[in-house]
Amino acid sequence: MSSDNQIIIPDAFLALYTDPLRHRLTTSKEDVAQRYELCEDLANLMTEQAAHIQFKTGCQETDVLEQLRLGLLNPDSGVTEAEGHWVVGRVGELLGWNGTRVG
Repeated sequence: MSSDNQIIIPDAFLALYTDPLRHRLTTSKEDVAQRYELCEDLANLMTEQAAHIQFKTGCQETDVLEQLRLGLLNPDSGVTEAEGHWVVGRVGELLGWNGTRVG
């Protein structure tokens, strides 16, 4: 079994790399899978940080997620703006902060 068969990439992430007119990936499946793994790992790592910020400061969930989003806009973050937006949404999802929208 090849490695690309072991990972199910959500449609929301695939959309970041899909040409809306041609409905085709704009890069290779392997590249998309690598970017997805990076972003999913980052989201999982950031959940603890987000929960800690929310607990310590008492900020609203949307404010915490906005802080994370702003940090991911830094070119040194290693993710694109679209990926950063997806990561923040995934953090909210992992924490059960349903209905929180950022940016």
